[in-house]
Amino acid sequence: MTAPPLFDENFLTGFEALVRWRRDVRRFKREPIPGDLITSILELAQLSPSVGNSQPWRFISVGSAAKRAAVKQNFLDCNADALAAQASDRAGAYARLKLEGLDAAPTQFAIFCARNTSQGHHLGSRTMPEALDYSVVTMISILWLAARSRGLGVGWVSILDPTRLAKELGAPDSHKFIAYLCIGWPQEEHLDPELARLGWQERTETGRLIHHI
Repeated sequence: MTAPPLFDENFLTGFEALVRWRRDVRRFKREPIPGDLITSILELAQLSPSVGNSQPWRFISVGSAAKRAAVKQNFLDCNADALAAQASDRAGAYARLKLEGLDAAPTQFAIFCARNTSQGHHLGSRTMPEALDYSVVTMISILWLAARSRGLGVGWVSILDPTRLAKELGAPDSHKFIAYLCIGWPQEEHLDPELARLGWQERTETGRLIHHI
């Protein structure tokens, strides 16, 4: 057995700062990210827990101009539908929001869940196959913090048609689309979430989210 490290007060203070400064970034510099830095972040994300040790996450690195244009058009179409669905008193506020960084982010990943993976031998996912999806989301959280700790920003673009995106990117039918991530150096830094800063939605206090029984 190996003794675990001691997570002292300095570490805890730093970890809290890391979590507080994790932001959903939409404004990126175009400066490319060194390949070894991306590799180190992905290797750290690989340490994430997964149901049955299945590691069901699969990445498509989207770098070509044609594929990025397809993703951007997918977003524009879905965003137009989302704007049209807004109540009249919210439409103006929605239209002013910047909801993606697709044009500038130097690194972009489409992340899928391999629902057909045999790794893990279906431990823990036979009765709850969605646990595979949750494992991918957990990995994304670790990736996000790893990127933030190195000064990078991450933006999750969810205003997309997943079926259309998977087809446009040539993903296998057995892979379920989970997230499209933009990664790069932020143009600006903010402690508060942008949606709160712009008056769209304040964060909810922890106590209001707990139901005691």
